[in-house]
Amino acid sequence: MEGADDEDLQLALYCLYELHYRGFEGVSDEWEWHASLLAFRSILEAEFLDRVIALVGPPNPVRDVEDDLNTLVHAGDGPSLSKYMAERGTLREFREFAIHRSAYQLKEADPHSWVIPRLHGEPKAALIEIQADEYGGGRFEDMHATLFGVTMRCLGLDSSYGCYLDEIPAVTLATVNLISFFGLHRRWRGALVGHLAVFEMSSVVPNSRYSLALHRLGVDPRAADFYDVHVEADAVHEVIACQRLAGGFAALEPERAGDVLFGARSIMALEQAFTLHLLDSWSDGRTSLYRPHDKLSVLTGGRALSVEDARRSA
Repeated sequence: MEGADDEDLQLALYCLYELHYRGFEGVSDEWEWHASLLAFRSILEAEFLDRVIALVGPPNPVRDVEDDLNTLVHAGDGPSLSKYMAERGTLREFREFAIHRSAYQLKEADPHSWVIPRLHGEPKAALIEIQADEYGGGRFEDMHATLFGVTMRCLGLDSSYGCYLDEIPAVTLATVNLISFFGLHRRWRGALVGHLAVFEMSSVVPNSRYSLALHRLGVDPRAADFYDVHVEADAVHEVIACQRLAGGFAALEPERAGDVLFGARSIMALEQAFTLHLLDSWSDGRTSLYRPHDKLSVLTGGRALSVEDARRSA
């Protein structure tokens, strides 16, 4: 993705979106809906969306959403991160991988839940069925975010929410920002449906490989619970997501069917960039993580606008 290495853009967007999740210590909750920050965010979102469209093309009409999703999910021919990890990934590399994924997994399901009140009928029921499992059926210890925290601790990592944000590069933040962007805009509800469908339809084999990798590396067996749960749950979820969620949405809102495939293409493209970043970094013998400069700036309106400037102008 052109611009996926734009650390300023992706980090700024991530921080602005985070105001809608758990916020930041010392930052007033009033900033969540402050007009100046929303205006600032819209500039960044427009740039982000332009880059995604340049990468995967705009939404186009489709005839059969279910067939197209199945074709898309099973047509991938790029390198496989999960296969690499299962066969020869090192403990250091798996720890890095977990740090990357913590940006999403420690709030797993939350970004997709934004679409619940924006759906109706069968797609809404299907989404709720999927999300109920993501949230552990109402049991904290079974929530997927909780299980990922266990995985991190078994790997000797800090499972505190947002702990590693300073080390996570743009190529990873972009994959999370995409979900938040789709979720926070009703206009893109169809794209979020497609995004979640891809998540569920392409989950079983990779998660089984990550579980194998952890066992091969001799990590505490509890670390694999997160991946084993996904293998079991997503074997059912992939059918629900494709037929009842995506197919049901397209049946109710056929004019938005193209958005479903757009969301699916978008996450697959960003995930491919993520995979290539990790594998290329490790092949070169360097870390895939990132430590940012002391001052964050984003290019907007023809000049560098720092986050401090944005807050002062509010």
